[in-house]
Amino acid sequence: MTATQQLSFPRQSARTQRFTLGAPRAFTVSPDGARVVFLRSSSGTERSGLLRVLDLGGAVPRERIAADPGELLQGADEELSAEEKARRERSREGSAGIVGYAVDRAVELAAFTLSGRLFTAELRAGTARELPVPGPVIDPRPSPDGRYVAYVAGGALRVTGTEGDGDRALAEPEDEHVSWGLAEFVAAEEMGRSRGHWWAPESDRLLVARADDRAVRRWWISDPAHPDREPARVAYPAAGTPNAEVGLHLITLDGARTEVVWDRDAHPYLARVHWSPDGPPLLLVQSRDQRTQAYLEVDPDTGRTRVAHLDEDDVWLELFPGVPAWAPDPGSGGAGGARLVRIADESGARVLAVGDRVLTGPDLHVRAVLGVGAGDVLVSASAGEAAGAPETGEIHVYRVGAHGAERLSQGPGVHSAVRGGDVTVLASAGLDAAGTAVRVLRGGRTVAEVASHAERPLITARPRFVEAGARRIPCAVLLPSDRAADDGRPLPVLMDPYGGPHGQRVLAAHHAHLTSQWFADQGFAVVVADGRGTPGRSPGWEKAIKGDFGLTLDDQVDAVRSLAGSFPLDLDRVAIRGWSYGGYLAGMAVLRRPDVFHAAVVGAPVTDLRLYDTHYTERYLGDPAERPEVYTANSLVGDDGLTVAETPHRPMMIVHGLADDNVVVAHALRLSSALLSAGRPHEVLPLTGVTHMTPQEQIAENLLLLQVDFLKRSLGMDRG
Repeated sequence: MTATQQLSFPRQSARTQRFTLGAPRAFTVSPDGARVVFLRSSSGTERSGLLRVLDLGGAVPRERIAADPGELLQGADEELSAEEKARRERSREGSAGIVGYAVDRAVELAAFTLSGRLFTAELRAGTARELPVPGPVIDPRPSPDGRYVAYVAGGALRVTGTEGDGDRALAEPEDEHVSWGLAEFVAAEEMGRSRGHWWAPESDRLLVARADDRAVRRWWISDPAHPDREPARVAYPAAGTPNAEVGLHLITLDGARTEVVWDRDAHPYLARVHWSPDGPPLLLVQSRDQRTQAYLEVDPDTGRTRVAHLDEDDVWLELFPGVPAWAPDPGSGGAGGARLVRIADESGARVLAVGDRVLTGPDLHVRAVLGVGAGDVLVSASAGEAAGAPETGEIHVYRVGAHGAERLSQGPGVHSAVRGGDVTVLASAGLDAAGTAVRVLRGGRTVAEVASHAERPLITARPRFVEAGARRIPCAVLLPSDRAADDGRPLPVLMDPYGGPHGQRVLAAHHAHLTSQWFADQGFAVVVADGRGTPGRSPGWEKAIKGDFGLTLDDQVDAVRSLAGSFPLDLDRVAIRGWSYGGYLAGMAVLRRPDVFHAAVVGAPVTDLRLYDTHYTERYLGDPAERPEVYTANSLVGDDGLTVAETPHRPMMIVHGLADDNVVVAHALRLSSALLSAGRPHEVLPLTGVTHMTPQEQIAENLLLLQVDFLKRSLGMDRG
């Protein structure tokens, strides 16, 4: 590899948004199997997504554009409202143009927004147009019959006819603290619930969430680079403080309103809502400590609820994509009757349950439900601990029925799928090829492929998967590409983890390791370790960290020490870098284990856990009022400064976006202040106008270059 290529990879990665631009995504398959709808930009550097359709009805599959943002906006630049920017921040969406859409039941009509304006696309005809409604519009959703579109504007839930007539508000906020039809902060940030309104299958009413955040404490997010601008006032529910009050209402198209009633004192979190033709409305609600959750059936006429199932756990209960849902009862002949579909932790495994039957065993670790059919359930899963030989980093697609599970995806990799009728869209990312290959299957046979326009990386990732130490910690090890196979010289080590909940990094997919490979090509042996707390292995592995995030650091230590016997690792020069939880872990590493770690890049770290949100932090550490000592033990800073004993100084670069409203910059500033008070030199890199994401091209590029410079200086690599 040439020096030019080494220097250009950060720019390429930044301008392609880590090689995601130009890749197809957000697939929907029509129930008749005639159409596949998806988003894709026109090139690997173009941010603007187009809505596209793959027609499967003819002799030869044909792809066409259903909606082009450039044409619909007549070349004008996009203008995003503050609400839309916040929604995209919660979903980590850094693209432009059409970034999301919703469809009717037949997948013949799509609704989406551009610059806060409402557009629809007729997917059969291939025409798109704007509907004249008040804005800025957020989260438009067509009714199942395609006659209406519900949307949110100004905190009100509104509905309009798809012919542009009859626009009206069904629920309007009583004051500035109330919103209708939107997910509140912790639902969108932590629960994976990004929406707040759901159509009835008959298209005659909706379930609508009402959020009142008047009790939530207000924080201020300022932009020091622009002192003339007023700070943004945000409602942030920090651990131990009040959440928004969330309720649910059934609202008919004439505005009649019925409140949905459940014990909100016992189960204040509205985690999931499901409404399909297979059963009554279905809710999943959680207790604040997330140790109990109830699956509730809703009477759509009275709003009363009945407990269909109750889960309890001594540690916590996880939330999963695609559940709860109803599966049609095959014995009902389509005349009613449904079975509850859920994912549960039972007997040390994560299993799929349908009705009163558990359909998978300990050989599968079920991760998500991808689709529910009359006779089977489509899931994504990893090999369970009882499966025998490990499939490190692999995620596969299975069809699960009464007689067991059948794997649909082939070959090592990370696979996912979407299904409609007899058509399945299978997306597969492996180690041997760049990017993700998308195949369209009918009856198990490939009938089409969806092309990707993503750029091909200038480098090739070469991770080696191993299990480290007595706990068999999944790891990926990356060495410099130009290193001779028999070169036994030890290399400086860079630990490159996320290392915490919901963040699996050791994946059998090429692009997951590109940045780590680039760091390796700068002269490091890079180790990515998924210790306890990370997903994909077993419930016990994830839940081991309850009350003690320090275990995640112990596993990083065990990983690097155990791997030194098999790889050329210089344990006298070990650095660590990370972002978000990974940044917290990096900071903890040099403060608590300076005998192991000699430098750290600490990106957007949570340093005082009392300043992070309720649903995440309380799940792992409990209520700070009841367990203040747990928060002190797990934080990097406290009221009295550093919460670690005096230890040798290690170089630290702290990086944080000043506009971050998820992990606010106060975390980094408190850490810097504590380090200064303790007389510890360190570097602080404030990112003006940057949130918890770093989609800006120049910033993303230079962040990589500055990190390499800091790490080489700190480990003495710049001295030859």
